[in-house]
Amino acid sequence: MELLAPLAGSLPLPPLQLLAVGLGVALAYTVFGLAGFGTALVAGPVLAHCVPVATIVPLLALLDCAAAGVNVARDRRAADLSELRRLVPLMAIGSLVGAAILLRGQPQALLLALGLFAVGYALYALSGFKPAGRLTPRAAVPFGLIGGVFSALFGSGGFLYAIYLNGRLDSAERMRVTQSTLIGLSTLTRVVLFVLAGVYAHSETLLLALALVPAMLLGTALGRRITLSLPRAQFLRIVNGVVLCSGLALLWRYATG
Repeated sequence: MELLAPLAGSLPLPPLQLLAVGLGVALAYTVFGLAGFGTALVAGPVLAHCVPVATIVPLLALLDCAAAGVNVARDRRAADLSELRRLVPLMAIGSLVGAAILLRGQPQALLLALGLFAVGYALYALSGFKPAGRLTPRAAVPFGLIGGVFSALFGSGGFLYAIYLNGRLDSAERMRVTQSTLIGLSTLTRVVLFVLAGVYAHSETLLLALALVPAMLLGTALGRRITLSLPRAQFLRIVNGVVLCSGLALLWRYATG
């Protein structure tokens, strides 16, 4: 045990906490491997118990950028360019607003917001609600702006983009590729914003991101394998139940803290 003490001292978190966070990140990127988004909704509540809330989004932005890079490089030619032209500028504006709120916000308020966001998303996903009819191009304005804000605040505006694209595109494959491209661009935007703001000047965030890369790679690979043996809808119902429980736990922590 004494021989392991120097190694434990060099870790960005205590070993047991790092293991718990790694398992949460692996589960989050299993979801990413299945759906192409949603990492913060699973990993965020787990990370919030071990690291400051304000560092969660910058940390996951680095991991998301690495995970999405390969998918975007492979599928970008099949994306719907007209929808990307509508959404990307609005997404960038919303990300600026969300990043300003994140960097100036109160940690306790962010804890409450993250819990409410996780619960709200889980309830929406479990309800099975789908928008009726075809959305107009003007719907890109609220979905793009609010999605950008949520992307910067919580690391996930993906479900908003998915709602919009589901109401605009008839091809599920085209929707998936466009969604993946949006997530990649959104993540890159967040990373650039956080670099300019000096968020990554603290080596602890970079060391933790590096330590979690194996969990991210494992989860992404596992998610792809699960799609071959388990219906995605069934798996996502299980994950959304976990997200709901995690969000409720955060709200309880806020209420009792």
